[in-house]
Amino acid sequence: MSRKRLKAKSLLYSLPQELKEAMGLNQTSEKKADDTSEVVGDERPTKRRKMDNLLPPEFEKYDATGLVPFYANEDQVPPRLLKYYAQRRRLFSRYAEGCLLDEEGWYSVTPELIADQIADRCRCDTIIDAFCGVGGNAIAFAKTCERVIAIDNSPVRLALARHNAALYGVVDRIEFVLADFVSFARTLGTSSTVGKVDVIFLSPPWGGIDYQVLSTSNLTLSSKAIPSTPDTGDKEQSLQKEQGTPQDELVPQYSLASLKPLHGKELFSLARQITPHVAIYLPRNQDLNEVSDLVTGSAGAPHAGLNRSASSLAIEDEKVEVEEEWMGNKLKALTCYFGGLVSGQEYLWD
Repeated sequence: MSRKRLKAKSLLYSLPQELKEAMGLNQTSEKKADDTSEVVGDERPTKRRKMDNLLPPEFEKYDATGLVPFYANEDQVPPRLLKYYAQRRRLFSRYAEGCLLDEEGWYSVTPELIADQIADRCRCDTIIDAFCGVGGNAIAFAKTCERVIAIDNSPVRLALARHNAALYGVVDRIEFVLADFVSFARTLGTSSTVGKVDVIFLSPPWGGIDYQVLSTSNLTLSSKAIPSTPDTGDKEQSLQKEQGTPQDELVPQYSLASLKPLHGKELFSLARQITPHVAIYLPRNQDLNEVSDLVTGSAGAPHAGLNRSASSLAIEDEKVEVEEEWMGNKLKALTCYFGGLVSGQEYLWD
């Protein structure tokens, strides 16, 4: 796949000063030898207490030790987080070396193998991780992309993401931006620098630890059978699915309206004002009719940077590719790819 490589300065540096001020970006996260902060727009949060640092001395300026607890064993873990702690090495393979997560991070970070798979699909020059959280996806993107812009509206989570990126040795490839993605995107979408972003990855909050409760009360009354094992094409397995046997879990369908901080259609539309190449990480029980509507309705209107022939096809014939994300025998989530990220639509990169 041929993808354009850009050798520009930092995207943040190239923004006009008035746009930086409108977004509250008082400084950039360009790496300097004497710069002790990667967080844009605010100071690092104060650490709770003094304790032994978890990062090696060379990464001391990124160390967030003390901002949140580091759980060395399950006796230290709050009961509500025990099931996530049991999967800690799936979330971060280097967890034991000192990875840090806040409570939201425990139940929202993308498991590492899934993050690596998404990063491979999103390989490009510049990518925006719009809701970076504690850094699971941003770290993976730093392995496959030239430049990663990691955005979050929480100074604590941004500090934790930077800490974890340092532990993985990729902190120098990520620009951490303390900002609200909605405001950031609206400002960037009107800027002449828009062409410098290749891909936007959206992993917005699903609604908290009990997000599936929202599926029952929000917009859709239909249900979806979630398979408990991958589809191998086995005839007996197919028959079981048709008969609705207990191997499939019946759950209410999730709606894009439950995403935060905006309806998923609005978030997608904002991203498409910046680039046609978008990936969205969604619950496993997402209503796929709503996802399809993103490329058939106004939200799927092509980005201005597409060439004429690609633009005419994008409106009428553009497809979305949905990838199931499995961990063992459990379906964890769906990743929906748009634009040139879809197999067969590589022409949209030209």
